[in-house]
Amino acid sequence: MGDPGTKDRLTLEELEASGSIRTGRKHILSILVENKPGVLTRVAGLFARRGFNIDTLSVGPTDDDHVSRITITLDGANHPIDQVTKQLHKLINVLKIRDLEPSETVARELALFKIAADGTQRAEIMQICEIFRGKVVDVTKRSIIIEITGTTEKVEAFERMVRPFGLVEMMRTGEIAIARGRGET
Repeated sequence: MGDPGTKDRLTLEELEASGSIRTGRKHILSILVENKPGVLTRVAGLFARRGFNIDTLSVGPTDDDHVSRITITLDGANHPIDQVTKQLHKLINVLKIRDLEPSETVARELALFKIAADGTQRAEIMQICEIFRGKVVDVTKRSIIIEITGTTEKVEAFERMVRPFGLVEMMRTGEIAIARGRGET
């Protein structure tokens, strides 16, 4: 490793050995909250104050009209996740928090892709769509919109496949997740 102030480039191995770069496991937090105004702001603000970067955030209703579920995915490498979960428990409107184990979780994401498609390219795009079990939701003379549902890796793989055709626009929901089996919610 170079001396402080030098402009020597470091290798990834040198950075990892120095502890400057860490790769932690992906955390999927499932947070049940009271369905009240301002709760999402307080939860997201807590992560921001602790220096966490939220990778994805999804919020939706549950079977109870008074309860919503916030699903947050983040990399736990830079900060211990325990600190932030303890702080979340202190928030009045937070009912329950689970740090879902990725290997024991079913996680899905929804994405819409608007792809430039003239007559000659359309058949090839449709083949790719079929391979990924996508669904065509809109077609015009110059573009096609495809819906893809699946893991983050599947969505990213589809994006890599269609980008060369001319990706006009893309929208992703962020992950939602649920624990496998009959365990608690």
